Amino acid sequence: MPLRHFQNRQPHSSPSLSWNGRYVAALVQQGNQRLALIEDRVSGNLHRLPLPADNTAVRLSLSPEARQLAVQVTQAGQWRVQLFDLRSLLEPDLPGGTAVQGGGAQTSP
Repeated sequence: MPLRHFQNRQPHSSPSLSWNGRYVAALVQQGNQRLALIEDRVSGNLHRLPLPADNTAVRLSLSPEARQLAVQVTQAGQWRVQLFDLRSLLEPDLPGGTAVQGGGAQTSP
């Protein structure tokens, strides 16, 4: 399935989906830096999450309702997890809510 904002950002890794697939999060390589991106497949919006320059993002995990994003990073040889609160950025994607199929929104039974 083509994702509008990820097509020209290769390589990308560690994809993660919300409950109904409305949001797709992944790490992308941009120059020598890895960025965390979230694409809203309903609105088409792209959200970039800034990481401190001295961190290297390794993998990420989007919570099922898209209210938090966990990013595993390394910094000076130390591993840690950085949490992002997405409640002010994204609408929740709740189970039994809006499902995205074929690029359009449909209501799940």
